[in-house]
Amino acid sequence: MSITLRNIRVWNTGEIIDLTVPGLADAYFADTDTVRDGADIDATGLTLAPGFADPHVHFRDPGQTYKESMVSGCRASASGGYTTVLIMPNTLPALDGQTVTAADAEAGKPGAREVLDAGATNVIDFLQQYDRTHDVKLPVRYDLCVCASKDRAGREASDTADWLRYVPGFEDDAKTEAMNAHPITAISDDGSAVPEPILDQVLANAKASDLYLIEHCEHHDIGAVNDGPVSRKLGVPGIPEDTELKIVARDIEAARRTGIHVHFQHVSTAISFEAIRAAKAEGLPITCETAPHYLALSDEALLEYGTLAKMNPPLRSEADRKATIAAIEDGTVDLLATDHAPHTMEEKALGFLESPNGIIGLECAYGVCHKVLVDGGHISDERLIELMAVEPMRLLGHEPTDIAALVEGYAEPAPTGDDSEGVNRLLDLSRVEDAANVDLAVLATDQAWTVDPEQFHSKARNTPFGGWQVTGRPLATIIGSQFMFSRM
Repeated sequence: MSITLRNIRVWNTGEIIDLTVPGLADAYFADTDTVRDGADIDATGLTLAPGFADPHVHFRDPGQTYKESMVSGCRASASGGYTTVLIMPNTLPALDGQTVTAADAEAGKPGAREVLDAGATNVIDFLQQYDRTHDVKLPVRYDLCVCASKDRAGREASDTADWLRYVPGFEDDAKTEAMNAHPITAISDDGSAVPEPILDQVLANAKASDLYLIEHCEHHDIGAVNDGPVSRKLGVPGIPEDTELKIVARDIEAARRTGIHVHFQHVSTAISFEAIRAAKAEGLPITCETAPHYLALSDEALLEYGTLAKMNPPLRSEADRKATIAAIEDGTVDLLATDHAPHTMEEKALGFLESPNGIIGLECAYGVCHKVLVDGGHISDERLIELMAVEPMRLLGHEPTDIAALVEGYAEPAPTGDDSEGVNRLLDLSRVEDAANVDLAVLATDQAWTVDPEQFHSKARNTPFGGWQVTGRPLATIIGSQFMFSRM
């Protein structure tokens, strides 16, 4: 079985090639029936890029699968052009490596029964063995992020004895195929900043395990939305912008002191970007991300979208939104991540004080970012792909697929002669030596479309972007040289 895409453009060289994909993955799913055995598809105007990667997703499994599950979260990822994601540790129980016991299940601890029923000893084991124990094929690659603190409670640093064996480079001879497929590649208490009393021990754990710290760089005790005119108009307690800067400044100093790589999540304020910009100029091991909502929306969106625009850190001022775009333009922002955070619409209807923070983003991130950043004239199509594919993969410790190298190494030469004009080189992925590691996205960079959450593959619908007219859409993902998803 094979499918050929004709006249597709390589994202960073501009060469027009033909691409043959040798088949469909076991987990393949589709919104259309165009991709089928023997199909010869005109891909004129489409772009072939490395698969997107997102180092910041919440799939709520185990413990809150009424919001999302590994199956629905992975399908949402593939639908959005993603081939690799990093699962955050705020599962229930927490992703800290501690043994889940029968007593936990009997006490009604959320998610404990799910872990035990799957025959797993802890949440890391549960997620690594998910496809086997649930008899499913998941359509995206995923790594795991371990908790910085036990139970992600912020009181005591997690114990490396509980999770070090799951980290690449430690006890590798004893690792199973699943352990190698879904390794721990970072440490974080995402959802909360690492508390000051345990920061040094967490950094020591990161050093001992050769991991980097992913920091939720924000802490506040009161407030629900950005402090400013909008919070006062809504009559809702505000969160000052320096609640982000305080953690950023503290952790920059920690990176300076220890040499540990600190990656700041969802940076949202001009003052934080300025501090990060200065730290990078100093040569400190600092990287950062922002999310589509911080470059597309300001806190004024709360007046239109209500709690669908409530997240943590909160949407900031219009000046901060423009500063976020400026930080993307000048390279202060290393990559874009969605912070995909599913909740039910019933939960989001609880009002500003009680509703949970966060929105989903995997299935519309590329379109939103393309509309604001590329259509807005701030960056090129190629730079957006770097921010969503190349740089996130490198942060995760993986190499993005080098399409140009594949073409040079494996494509059949274009014929020569009078009748060869307009004939492309053919890249047949079945001929690639390392085909199992070829992950790609097929993009319609100029396609206009309307975001419709009811068509999402995620279980959740909590997004302020429903109804938005955007441009740029992933049409297919290819993982391991096989089609994984298509809407072509």
